[in-house]
Amino acid sequence: MMGRAQEARALELHIHNLRDWTSDRHHIVDDAPFGGGPGMVMKPEPIFAAVESLQTDASTVVLMTPQGRRFDQRMAQEFSTAKHLIIICGHYEGVDHRVIEQLVTAEISIGDYVVTNGAIAAVVFVDAIVRLLPGVLGHEQSAADDSFAGGLLEAPQYTRPAEFRGWKVPEILLSGHHAAIAEWRKREAERRTRQNRPDLLQ
Repeated sequence: MMGRAQEARALELHIHNLRDWTSDRHHIVDDAPFGGGPGMVMKPEPIFAAVESLQTDASTVVLMTPQGRRFDQRMAQEFSTAKHLIIICGHYEGVDHRVIEQLVTAEISIGDYVVTNGAIAAVVFVDAIVRLLPGVLGHEQSAADDSFAGGLLEAPQYTRPAEFRGWKVPEILLSGHHAAIAEWRKREAERRTRQNRPDLLQ
């Protein structure tokens, strides 16, 4: 998907190493936290240097962090209209809070759990946004039909064969009656949402 987006010139993607913006001999990007405690904290100097050299008036600076707002499809849609995203990948015990106070536009979490580093979260964040850019998906309706796009989970999908190990595809999907199929899909989407994510219906 990323390759297709770049070939279509819908996306220009660059990955930067914070060590390139360090000024010390050992290219250090982290240090022990003031006040004590386990782990290391990402230093402000290389982050400020990197962001300030990359940002433009159109930049939105995003920090991937467990302490951020929980990412969802609505937010993906909003970020897909941004002209320029700079994504800071949190790591270790986090970043020096002055980065958040002075540089960051939005703190984003991909869920209520912790992964090894923010680069993993950034891949999820970028992928969810890029597939919403015009011309990236093979069919424009694909994104509109996705789970969460309309507030519900997607209805079940089936393909050939019509019968597999005695399990049959619902007859309505074989009928060719498009209005009836659309109604069935709507009902099934509501049923799946009620079953798996009732919080979406509240």
